Amino acid sequence: MGERNRLNVLVVDSDEATVVELKEFFSAEGHRVESMTDAASVVESVKRGNFQMVLLDASPPADASVDLLKSIRSADSDICVIAMTAMPTVDVAVRTLKNQAFDYLQKPIEPEELRAVVDLAIREKGLLVDMETRLNQVVGGRLRERRSAAGLTLKQLANRTGLSVSLISQIELGKSAASMSTLHKLATALQIRMTYFFETI
Repeated sequence: MGERNRLNVLVVDSDEATVVELKEFFSAEGHRVESMTDAASVVESVKRGNFQMVLLDASPPADASVDLLKSIRSADSDICVIAMTAMPTVDVAVRTLKNQAFDYLQKPIEPEELRAVVDLAIREKGLLVDMETRLNQVVGGRLRERRSAAGLTLKQLANRTGLSVSLISQIELGKSAASMSTLHKLATALQIRMTYFFETI
């Protein structure tokens, strides 16, 4: 499967058997897949734009999972999150869907069912983009994150780098590709390594 047709998927589940099954499924489908259990690491990875889809276990007691879903939504309001549970309840289904989970599936998930949900998510959310577009989006997101963390406005960063406000804005929005020279100026102004923009891509 080509780069254009690959998703970056994160599985958040403490059940090793489920993680293994999902990794095998997504790998066989040609997608990249990782797993995590630490909530802070999950939110940080989502903030950095590392993933397009998250499969989140919401088995009882589900409060921590619902809270994590809220944090994921705060970090990225558009990322596709599919909730899954070993014990479905109306309460948890409502709470996850209220926080914009794309679907709520019962474990063990049949491959055909999961494939149908993933395909639907890809179509409805336009998840598959070419690698260049994806790269621009990730670099832009990381630039915006570092600029905000440094407390700089677009105008202030423009003054530090000699670049235009318009160009920096276009890069942050993922609408314009930054040259290596431009990234070097931005990295120097933000006191970070250039490799920061490309880590884990």
